Amino acid sequence: MRFLLAIAALLLICTTADAQTAPLALAGEATEGQSYTLSIQILVLMTLLTLLPAAVLSTSAFVRIIIVLSILRQALGTAQTPPNQVLLGIALFLTFFVMSPVISDIHQNAAVPYMDGQMSSTEAMAKGIEPLRRFMLDQTRDSDLQLFSSIAGLTDIGSIDEVPLSIVIPSFMVSELKTAFQIGFLVFIPFLVIDLIVSSVLMSMGMMMLSPMLISLPFKIMLFVMVDGWALLLGTLASSFYI
Repeated sequence: MRFLLAIAALLLICTTADAQTAPLALAGEATEGQSYTLSIQILVLMTLLTLLPAAVLSTSAFVRIIIVLSILRQALGTAQTPPNQVLLGIALFLTFFVMSPVISDIHQNAAVPYMDGQMSSTEAMAKGIEPLRRFMLDQTRDSDLQLFSSIAGLTDIGSIDEVPLSIVIPSFMVSELKTAFQIGFLVFIPFLVIDLIVSSVLMSMGMMMLSPMLISLPFKIMLFVMVDGWALLLGTLASSFYI
């Protein structure tokens, strides 16, 4: 919740600043220099709040974590165990743990100075976006940045600090998807080996009518518990991010 509120504060800084410097224009009473009425401002604000969760989750560690956890559940073959709500809870709290340095940076260098009146809304927005932008660039592959830069026709970028946010975000998402599937592949291999061994044993015994998944499920759960799989997987996911 602190992470969502921190990002929401950044997105609403401009609207709040306008509200503090000048009264909102009512419908049909817009004065010179005020191009939007109160109803339009409320509509824009509600639209931003609707899109805020998707925007925050797409620019954080949530994507990689939830994909790996979903692949793990499929590899175990436990259908809806753990339930979706449990996986989402694990992913959200682990995302908060990974993003804690970024949240603290945004809060100390952008939110607090702006609320104290020490900087303008534009400066606070730039200060708040910079830690999140740095986090995304640390996880993004150079090949993905070059791909979207070439698609956008930006071939004169001198350094990585000059890459616009419109290129950083899609490059970050593509890199996160690739990394998540690479980790998921490594997670899937041991359980696949167990399925192959059980299937071969059942075929050699002539028990072809018995489902190999039903027999291999206890062995996969036992293996996962014996190696302390949850701690190992979540620790690996948390340490896979460059902060």
